[in-house]
Amino acid sequence: MKNDLKDRRAGAGESQADLAAAVDVTRQTINAIERDRYDPSLELAFELADHYDCAIEDIFSPGADGSE
Repeated sequence: MKNDLKDRRAGAGESQADLAAAVDVTRQTINAIERDRYDPSLELAFELADHYDCAIEDIFSPGADGSE
């Protein structure tokens, strides 16, 4: 699953640690999501979308081959 979390976070002037604290996960989890190495749980995806006041689909999209 692709995402633009890194761009959103940088645009908000937040560090990975700042975002991790805001959504109650580790900085390593945020790093793994940004590097497309970890797909967040639905609950975490909702928390991230709520943090950036947008829909989950605004942050996450299927991969180029349609895989998630």
